[in-house]
Amino acid sequence: MSNRLVAILIGLAAVLLLIYSSVFVVNERQQAIVVRFGQIQAVYKDPGLYFKLPFAFADADRVQYVEDQALRFDLDNIRVQVSGGKFYEVDAFVVYKITDARRFRETVSGDRDAAETRLTTRLDASLRRVYGLRGFESALSDARASMMQEVRDDLRADAESLGITIEDVRIRRTDLTQEVSQQTFDRMKAERLAEAELIRARGNEEGQRRRAIADRQVVELQAEAQRDSEVLRGEGDAERNRVFAEAFSRDPDFFEFYRSMRAYNGALGGNGTTMVLSPDSEFFRYFNGASGPAAAAPAAPAAANN
Repeated sequence: MSNRLVAILIGLAAVLLLIYSSVFVVNERQQAIVVRFGQIQAVYKDPGLYFKLPFAFADADRVQYVEDQALRFDLDNIRVQVSGGKFYEVDAFVVYKITDARRFRETVSGDRDAAETRLTTRLDASLRRVYGLRGFESALSDARASMMQEVRDDLRADAESLGITIEDVRIRRTDLTQEVSQQTFDRMKAERLAEAELIRARGNEEGQRRRAIADRQVVELQAEAQRDSEVLRGEGDAERNRVFAEAFSRDPDFFEFYRSMRAYNGALGGNGTTMVLSPDSEFFRYFNGASGPAAAAPAAPAAANN
């Protein structure tokens, strides 16, 4: 009884192993290629459960899975030369899809890395050609879209020969190389310094012009003020002389007394001045009395009238 049970279990295990070796599953993100003795027998794109010959020994039926979704590979630091002769570094990426699994298997044995290596070589050459026909500014303008489309069209023929469809090509970065960046920086610095010197020279010129105008206006204002002051001084002197003349004509004795008092104030002020005069001098005539010497008083008006 035990031997029979063992035999049944062994048979059941063999059946399960046979079924397991004959069945494979394809999910929605995969394609399956059934290969028998190196030849492609079938390609399954739809998800589901499929059968093949069991026991993939001696190169019998084997299943190779390839992606059935959008894939991407990047290419960084590509050194390209633009039409102006300068070099730039470009980063780009490609979005593709394996649409012909049979051809993909036949050309690159279903090896995704091998396919991307071939596409990378073609992408590098295409980017160099597209940038070589344009200036650096094109990659920063509306022409960028047409450049990417042109690169994509260049890749499509080679990609189709691999069973691949190129869906998109994008340029992620376009930068100056280190040496070109330094040259550009030096040029921009020289331009800014020259512009600063020009602005500074214009500022100095404008400053000198305005200072000259201000100096001229100062001289003119001073001249006008000096002229007006001289006119006013002359008018004041004339008015003073008129008042003095009028006062002298009204009271010559008082006017003579007033003039003598002013002379005393100027000559005998507290400034340390020493004068040696005779007491009988005409200068001291008003010191002898309130009205001065009787004989001398009438003489002053006569002298003033002359």
